[in-house]
Amino acid sequence: MKVILLKDVKSLGKKGDIVEVSEGYGRNFIIPSKTGVPADAKNLNTLKLQKANEEKIAAEKLAEAKALKEKIEAVKLTLTVKVGKDGRAFGSVSTKEVQEALKKQAGIEVDKKKFSTDVPMKNLGGYDIDVKLHKDVTAKLHVSVVGA
Repeated sequence: MKVILLKDVKSLGKKGDIVEVSEGYGRNFIIPSKTGVPADAKNLNTLKLQKANEEKIAAEKLAEAKALKEKIEAVKLTLTVKVGKDGRAFGSVSTKEVQEALKKQAGIEVDKKKFSTDVPMKNLGGYDIDVKLHKDVTAKLHVSVVGA
């Protein structure tokens, strides 16, 4: 008996897979527990439509991420921090401060968890920060830290 899985089943397959199971296992466990449905024409068509919709949504999200990447890479962000006598900043610039400056200076909202930097921004100068917008799209944001 062929069934379409509605949930992940450990030893059988992932959600959306079409698998072959024994007649008794399918009728007595898979279908009553709502982990799968019989693979008839109606259910196969529904699965095909769901996969097409998911692909369309994924393509739209990728296009949005690429457009946002272009906007972010065009921005040159400037942050002003307090400095001591020797020109070193008091503390470091956090991703939250970068997020707020990006929103204020460019009008772009990005979650602070998407920012990643290799080195802490403790000194004055320019830094490149990676902004992970999508699993396939990463933008580079240039941040200049200047003293006040």
